[in-house]
Amino acid sequence: MFKRLLSFMLIMLPILASAAPVEKTKDLTLMLEWFINPDHAPIIVAQQKGYFEQEGLNVTIQEPADPNLPPKLVAAGSADIAVYYQHSLNYAVDSGIPLVWAGTLVATPLDGLIVLEEGKIKNLEDMKGKTIGVSTNGNRKVLLDTLFKPHGFGYDDIKIVNVGWNLSSSLMTGRVDAIIGAYRNFELNELILSGSKGKMFYYEENGIPPYDELIFIANRDKHDKEAIRRFLRAVELGAQFIANNPDKSWEIFRDSNPRQLDNKLNKRAWFDTIPYLARRPAAKDTGRYQRVADFLYENKELKKPQKAEDLMISL
Repeated sequence: MFKRLLSFMLIMLPILASAAPVEKTKDLTLMLEWFINPDHAPIIVAQQKGYFEQEGLNVTIQEPADPNLPPKLVAAGSADIAVYYQHSLNYAVDSGIPLVWAGTLVATPLDGLIVLEEGKIKNLEDMKGKTIGVSTNGNRKVLLDTLFKPHGFGYDDIKIVNVGWNLSSSLMTGRVDAIIGAYRNFELNELILSGSKGKMFYYEENGIPPYDELIFIANRDKHDKEAIRRFLRAVELGAQFIANNPDKSWEIFRDSNPRQLDNKLNKRAWFDTIPYLARRPAAKDTGRYQRVADFLYENKELKKPQKAEDLMISL
């Protein structure tokens, strides 16, 4: 009887094994907010190291032809997730676009007000009546009002000039006295490589609530939570590998597209970016997001108050 039972089990085991459910590979489309650069380090390393495949994902990474496209594509269901900005998420939701936070890529501000270290601007109070260069149009009133309010002036007391992509050169040539929309890991290095040195007045040290510079967004009403969880696990592995292997990870990133990425600016920016990358991209801090939402609403940047819980999915 025992031999018969054993024979039956040996016959059935392959059949049962073949009937066991196999976890299906999920396709996921990620739209970046801009061309690939060291801010996207954990994503590219995760892709090159096979972490997405390890998590059962087939991730397609796309660069936008227009930086305004990512939120529109996610809202329309044409992209599963996108890289975006925390403040922009607040504004998008306020205007009725169905988006939610779905993870964090860069967990601190990168932006700030940059001046030349040896220039005439020594303190924020020296900015009254001066000119600030920007690369894109947009509402920066709340940031500049907050920066300058302790010194007795505000947004209306300075002049904004759109200098396109010539932020650093406009500052060096004296066309503008300061620049914003310039990142501490990029423009500060670009100035050094051009023979100058910049000084940044950090937003988070001057009354502006700390925020995440780059986040992942998904469609609020239609998203694959399991695919997002897998994606963030792979991104976390990428971030950990970078922290533990900064030199090797730079080589992996560089070699993923040498023609585009192998240059002095990217290499300098790479090592300056590492401290700002989110080590726990799925971690949700509703209190921090609530403070930012309240700050924007109290400064009349939003039409109605927002609850952080409504801006973020639970992972």
